[in-house]
Amino acid sequence: MEQSPRLSSPRVQRRLLWLSGLVLAAGIAAVLIVFLRNTGDKLSSPVSTVPVDVVKVPKRAPLDKEARVVAGRFVLTAVQRKNLPEAWKLIGPGIRQNLTYKEWLTGNIPVVPFLAPISSARINVKLASTSYALLEIILLPRGKARSEIFSIDLIAVGKGDKRHWVVNSWAPRSRPTIPNNPSSS
Repeated sequence: MEQSPRLSSPRVQRRLLWLSGLVLAAGIAAVLIVFLRNTGDKLSSPVSTVPVDVVKVPKRAPLDKEARVVAGRFVLTAVQRKNLPEAWKLIGPGIRQNLTYKEWLTGNIPVVPFLAPISSARINVKLASTSYALLEIILLPRGKARSEIFSIDLIAVGKGDKRHWVVNSWAPRSRPTIPNNPSSS
């Protein structure tokens, strides 16, 4: 049999080779899809009669004056490392962790310090409810120390006459570039 001159061209043979390769790949893909379509196990989802937990968003309220006072006293005692016995009364379980009173009085405590003399402190209320407050405190130092922003978390503990605010967490947020107070120069 005589071969067509067209099929003997190297260009046509290359194109036929590519075309046959594509047809082979498509055939292999089709076989794999048909026979290996779903290899996963089916999991049953049991139906539960237990009601779901609904997280209640606390109702916003103005910041309690006592919470503001506790935040200020905490900065002047624990954060400045002055009067640690008073600071012990202001801390909640998040800061207290497993520390004893004696360990607390050593000053090696889980509170990030700010030891520079404080020129002023600004409080920004991020969230406040009747039993929780999240504040941002900007501490502005006297002199050449750097200003810092801290997040402070307060919770109300106790009931009735024993109800009071405590600091549950204290963490640095950032170091802003705030010019020093001109009156302190």
